[in-house]
Amino acid sequence: MIKTSFWKLGTAGLVMAGLAGGASAADKPLAGVTLTLASQNDQYAPVIAKLAPKFEEATGAKVKVDILDYGSLLTKTQADFVGDTKSYDLVTMDIVWAGQYADNKYTVDLTDWIKRDAAEMQLDDIYPAMIKYIGQYDGKQVAFPFAGYAAVLAYRKDLLDAAGLKVPETAEDFVTTAIKLTNPDKKTYGFVANGQKGPAVAQDWLQYNAQLGGSVLDASGKPAINSEANINSLKVYKELFDKAAPPGAVDYDWGGREESFRQGLAAMMETWSVGAPGYYDPSMSKVVDTVAITTTPVAKGLPVKYGLGGWGMGINADIDPAQQEAAWQFIKWLTSPEVQKELNLEGAGSYIRKSTLADPDLNKKFPFLPVLAKSFENADGDYRPRIPQYPEIQDLLGTAVNAVLVGGVEPKAALDEVQEKAAKLF
Repeated sequence: MIKTSFWKLGTAGLVMAGLAGGASAADKPLAGVTLTLASQNDQYAPVIAKLAPKFEEATGAKVKVDILDYGSLLTKTQADFVGDTKSYDLVTMDIVWAGQYADNKYTVDLTDWIKRDAAEMQLDDIYPAMIKYIGQYDGKQVAFPFAGYAAVLAYRKDLLDAAGLKVPETAEDFVTTAIKLTNPDKKTYGFVANGQKGPAVAQDWLQYNAQLGGSVLDASGKPAINSEANINSLKVYKELFDKAAPPGAVDYDWGGREESFRQGLAAMMETWSVGAPGYYDPSMSKVVDTVAITTTPVAKGLPVKYGLGGWGMGINADIDPAQQEAAWQFIKWLTSPEVQKELNLEGAGSYIRKSTLADPDLNKKFPFLPVLAKSFENADGDYRPRIPQYPEIQDLLGTAVNAVLVGGVEPKAALDEVQEKAAKLF
């Protein structure tokens, strides 16, 4: 039975008690409760698992973290929702799954709870783009943001300086600079991105596509995948792989891409900011003293918008109300200013709060945080459309774009085929 006094205590009190280790047995209203979380295997996952005992110390509730790869997370949680098996109380939800979650009512609509606890949660400290894009769709808040990622440009200062080149300010400059920095004889390549068939290549290409003026949907919200702008951007993406990418990049997913940059193989890489802490970690990176991070360049004449990605946390709509309320307390705890700071000091690379990005301790450890703040203030979370049909469109693009990169399929033919199949989804 959940004690009434728990709801009066609020997350802030729980956080301070948990971090200080000061909660007594009588103050643990969730004693006996176990919450099971299905988590994407991003940098935040092991940190959440590490900090979870502090939530138990504060409330009595145990949190089990099941860490899964992207594909397994999607399939296992969907099976749980559809089968009403209640294996998971909490799930991490990719920003692009919001439409699917809302359409199928997989998770609890948190709108009323957010309004109820707005003051306690200090919502004015959370970037508006986080609430708008991560977990919100068609008026429903199907997940609450806890890990915001900015699309950023990571680059090697030493290689640019040696070549007498400036940091690219436009997408056109990026392409030219990447090709100029490529020297296979020295095993140096100007560019690296995901090329692997499936979600990896689809997601990376869509980022470049947006920066070059392309869009998956037209103004009416219908597929426009074989538009002239999209075809041209795929030609550019192909050119970058042909002229500036390391051998084997067509098989890289996020891990391979990140590792190639950390090991000094690539001069520039557009990436999610969540990976940035690793570039400054000498235990895994060879570019600690030469790396820098800036905002992503867009094509000349386009509005300056920066790609936003990240993860929200949703509550399984099938579990009983008391369990749902306990899960909500965990979300509030995880997204509180105190825990967000600790989460990121541990290297989670997951930001939603203005105060966290402005924190002196974090800025001392991670000098790129002002770049994230600028990106979050001008964020675009819809360049990968958060519609119910997105997962199927991503699968189609993941096959088509890889086929172009591997060779033998022209960009127009590949996108014509995707357009024909995607139109049937609407």
